[in-house]
Amino acid sequence: MNAIQLLSVQPWVERLGSTILHFVWQGIVIAAAYAAARRLARDAGANTRYLLACIALAVMAIAPMLTWSVLAPAPSHPGFISASTPSTSVAVVPSRGVSTIFAAALPREFPSPFPSWVVAVWFAGAIAFWLRLLGGWILAERLRRRFVRSAPSEWQQAVDALRRRIDLSRPVRLLISSLAQAPTVVGWLRPVLLVPVGALAGLPPGQLEALFAHELAHVRRHDYLVNIVQSIVEALLFYHPAVWWISCHIRTERELCCDDLAVSVTGDAVAYARALAEIAAAAPPRFSPAMAASGGALAHRIARLLGHTRPAPRTASAPGVIAGGLLLAFTALAVFAQQSDRLRFEAASIKPSIHSGLSSIRPSPGRLTADTSLGRLIQNAYAVQPFQIVGGPAWVWDSRFEIEGKAAGNATRSQLFLMLQSLLEDRFQLRIHYETRDLPVYDLVPARSGLKLPRPQEGACEVPPPDAPTAWAGGRMQAPGTGPAPVSRCGSVNVGLEESGPVLLGGKVSMRDLARTLSLVVDRMVVDKTGFPDLFDLRLTFQGDESTPAVPPPPPEAPEAGDRRHPPMMRALQEQLGLRLDSTKGPVDVIVIDHVEKPSSN
Repeated sequence: MNAIQLLSVQPWVERLGSTILHFVWQGIVIAAAYAAARRLARDAGANTRYLLACIALAVMAIAPMLTWSVLAPAPSHPGFISASTPSTSVAVVPSRGVSTIFAAALPREFPSPFPSWVVAVWFAGAIAFWLRLLGGWILAERLRRRFVRSAPSEWQQAVDALRRRIDLSRPVRLLISSLAQAPTVVGWLRPVLLVPVGALAGLPPGQLEALFAHELAHVRRHDYLVNIVQSIVEALLFYHPAVWWISCHIRTERELCCDDLAVSVTGDAVAYARALAEIAAAAPPRFSPAMAASGGALAHRIARLLGHTRPAPRTASAPGVIAGGLLLAFTALAVFAQQSDRLRFEAASIKPSIHSGLSSIRPSPGRLTADTSLGRLIQNAYAVQPFQIVGGPAWVWDSRFEIEGKAAGNATRSQLFLMLQSLLEDRFQLRIHYETRDLPVYDLVPARSGLKLPRPQEGACEVPPPDAPTAWAGGRMQAPGTGPAPVSRCGSVNVGLEESGPVLLGGKVSMRDLARTLSLVVDRMVVDKTGFPDLFDLRLTFQGDESTPAVPPPPPEAPEAGDRRHPPMMRALQEQLGLRLDSTKGPVDVIVIDHVEKPSSN
């Protein structure tokens, strides 16, 4: 198995690949908003422009986190259990709630194996930029520790005096360095100020003090820490030129902010401009977490200090050019991928059903067949429960359709249901949107008598095969005796009908499994509030009533619902399991049907 195949089988790869791709357009939107704000603030001070750039970069860092969150698997509660999967599986659906608007802008899937290639390229690039960042940190530590000696005490006293004048309480040690090419600050918690050999004797004291004030301004503003965070964002989002563009603005405006502070302390802009001109020929490292007085466009800074107007410095850089090329490659791949961005069946047929038995949806490798209502199709395609589908005409649930879809190759279950989404949108003209509504729910809590949950017994349940079909996935059940006898499966709750009535069976199940299955029976979200962490064996017998709309009424020969051996669901829970369902209201994520049409037969 090669690297791409290995990545493609990892559940997080598609999520990460989609997150990376979505940031392409998100970065453009953020950069456009920043450009508009910067234009409005073009006459403002350097501090304002610096703050705008930092906010823009911070938003760029947060955007992928939000995307990753929106694309996350849904919480493990019954409202998000797919009707087509066993009760132990959690369907992957977008997180809703406050992220509804954000999620609506994100397509759910990019065709495989495209996300795997994206993740592989991103990993390679991120590793390269992390190594570059690590090299910068190593260089900064080398500057700090090698070929340095303490400066004369009178110069250390001068630095301390400057430190007090700019209200900097943190001590800063002055060192003479044989490696530094310009006055440079290294470190955040224990910063040191490095000055090149010969600078103390080669520059007038007034100019040196101005340069020192500039470096101390970096310490006061915590620029060293900001620069490290900024470099981390660059390493993670290296593929987007807008990140480098905004990051370059941050570095430029940072130097201007420190220039203004240095001039305000020394009071001599001309002397400071001359000091910058003296070190203009120095060639500091192109990248380092260190803060150097020679950073930024020196010619522009000098002209600004002397009151002359010059064109703004160009912000393009070699990393930005490289990143631009990578972005073009990503974009080309994305455009190619969009040609097949929705998975579809190679061939599909739809016709009204003439059957009246139990409805069915059967996904198998490369093929999906169904004989059920549109409501059940939506339930399976979008991995929701019936109570999460709102709106639409009555025929959505009353009319049945026979569907057969054939896919290329051995499409997986998840891919088949994505194809089913496309089929519903194309042939039924289905249009939906997501909302979070305050709906009736049940809280599953211990009864006053206490829990009555038997410990798991070995051999009391059957281990289902990996491809075992779901015995029941919600909806109206058949009459007792017309279906297969229910069996106790290990790790899941099986709902069936015995001759005497409905039964819930399971072995080594969790309270969360029971809550999920109860939500199907009562057609309402059931939230586990018991706090019970252990596994248990389950057998719950009851009779259907108005609280269990999915369960058929008992046959004429069945015992009365008041019989203690076959009580209603609510009483059965308390007597047999020591549990209780408390009716309340809570937020439920729902699908709202905006438009739907009956398809023409073929």
